Amino acid sequence: MATNTWAIDPSHSEIQFKVKHLVITTVTGHFEEFSGAVEAEEGFENASISFEANTASINTKSEQRDGHLKSADFFDVEQFPTLSFKSTSFVKDGSDFELKGDLTIKGVTLPVTLDVDFEGVATDPWGNVKAGFEVTGKINRKDFGLTWNAITEAGSALVSEEVKLVANIQLVKQA
Repeated sequence: MATNTWAIDPSHSEIQFKVKHLVITTVTGHFEEFSGAVEAEEGFENASISFEANTASINTKSEQRDGHLKSADFFDVEQFPTLSFKSTSFVKDGSDFELKGDLTIKGVTLPVTLDVDFEGVATDPWGNVKAGFEVTGKINRKDFGLTWNAITEAGSALVSEEVKLVANIQLVKQA
């Protein structure tokens, strides 16, 4: 069976994360600069997936918070300008998929498992074949060396250890 190459369409994709703040609200952020590629046969099962994001492109709608996230307390963008993901398996689970791979953040590489909802394939008005996916999962930020925190007067953590990952990805089939 023929293998197709797909690239992430950054203008129709989002890479987000969600973290509890003060244990009472969720702060959402995203990376503005990212790229990725998929090598897959028809139906995408057993696809090979790679992804990279520019850590300095982090955006949480707060310049002060973004500056702190870029510092050595968190992503240390001077020393670690990218985070990356490389799949180890992409297995069909009903109509959707389970994605396993190695996530590298701040020089630490660990295995992660993500859920992938396959949204379908469509051709746009210009003849480009597109495929849509929603990827979700959770990681513990401390496992990747993002250990900074503070304790509030009430004794709770300022920032949760658990980070929810949400990526809405539109791929473009390459010629």
